[in-house]
Amino acid sequence: MDFTIKVPDAKAKGKLEVTSPFDGRLLGTVETIDAAGVERALSNAAAVFQDRAAWLPADKRISILDRTAELMQERFESLVTVAVSEGGKPVMDTRVELVRAIDGIKNCIECIRTESGKEIPMGLNSASMNRLAFTRREPVGVVVAVSAFNHPLNLIVHQVGPAIASGCPVIIKPAEDTPLSAFTLVELFREAGLPEAWCQPVATQDLSVAEKLVSDRRVAFFSFIGSAKVGWMLRSRLAAGTRCALEHGGAAPVIVAEDADLDDMLPMLAKGGFYHAGQVCVSVQRVYAHRSIAREVAERLAVLAEKNKTGDPAKEETEVGPLIRPREVARIETWVNEALASGSECLAGGERLSEVLYKPTILLNPPPKSNVSQKEIFGPVICVYEYDAIDAAIKEANSLPYAFQVAVATKNIDIAMHAYTHLNASTVLINDHTAFRVDWMPFSGLRESGYGVGGIPYTYRDMQVVKMAVIRSKFL
Repeated sequence: MDFTIKVPDAKAKGKLEVTSPFDGRLLGTVETIDAAGVERALSNAAAVFQDRAAWLPADKRISILDRTAELMQERFESLVTVAVSEGGKPVMDTRVELVRAIDGIKNCIECIRTESGKEIPMGLNSASMNRLAFTRREPVGVVVAVSAFNHPLNLIVHQVGPAIASGCPVIIKPAEDTPLSAFTLVELFREAGLPEAWCQPVATQDLSVAEKLVSDRRVAFFSFIGSAKVGWMLRSRLAAGTRCALEHGGAAPVIVAEDADLDDMLPMLAKGGFYHAGQVCVSVQRVYAHRSIAREVAERLAVLAEKNKTGDPAKEETEVGPLIRPREVARIETWVNEALASGSECLAGGERLSEVLYKPTILLNPPPKSNVSQKEIFGPVICVYEYDAIDAAIKEANSLPYAFQVAVATKNIDIAMHAYTHLNASTVLINDHTAFRVDWMPFSGLRESGYGVGGIPYTYRDMQVVKMAVIRSKFL
């Protein structure tokens, strides 16, 4: 299939070839834009926002979103095929992602139905007598969203859905590796009745062009999902007054107490570490297990790792697919070999299966200063470490400049609450894995892991301003 974005009055910069991460076959091409294309997209978005008489009323937005959800359901398997082909997530997991994405659209509708302003108390003192004050929500303005490759359907819904729901025109720049899903979804929004200027997909391979798009003073809100290096750089380029939300990654820690129910926890930890080949921002990476059970934890995780079926993501039985690019496989191989050379024990995996596949891996006690212990692996590798005292495990869990979601496995409520109180994280999951998420909950990286709060209702509010009216009358 051949996808092309055409910006009126602006010539294409070139063509982006989209290939399968599994076998390298050409899937399609997407026309890229240059600085002139950026200007046209921003002008289109700014023009429709400035014309307040043409803003989309709530009933129209609800109708568009409702019809989009219907279209996504009707074309379920074709959407799954596109996402699997370009992103490499196994078909079993991509189907789950699309179910979430459809529910996310419905969540956007609920935001319109339930979110509202409020009355501000007046008449409380002499200064506020004879007054009535209330607020309502209005769209903040033009939204620019830059997205990541790892959830090419659901992430677009998380960024574009709230923009449409809140009444903001949005320009979406998907990841270079996975633009086809985004372009397909935008076509569904338009088929559902959304005017073209209210949602414009663009593609570029030039970071300076992307920076020009993001940094323009007409941008009211910047939504970014991707690497910390790029996210923080783009934030530093924002115009004065531009709001933003950044979602990066981390090296998610799990503390397994000696009383943990391993039969219950270990399958979840394995799934949380190997889901989408570990290419998830809160993927299980660092497991701190009490010394009395650490080897058992590692060995049982190794058994689970060996059972994973790795290969073609389009096959129904595949559980772990390819890394997004061959260079990521090479990087993971280098990091694991470095840990092994420094004394880590490999209980499963530890080798590439092909140029694009890396075997699910369990490492026991990698050195604290090694790359696998210090950086986000973003691959199918789980590290297990021994600890003697819970506070030592908490100290190690908190030792990196990332803070996102963490997990604690224990039957003891006091241990759980102690860990909840002392762990640096936005979310502490008790007897669950770090990659758990539902799309209406707050989802926020702290420190170097991000800025602002994700989750559809929270993004919806971020894309609006609270506007107050104060009425003075002698009859109040």
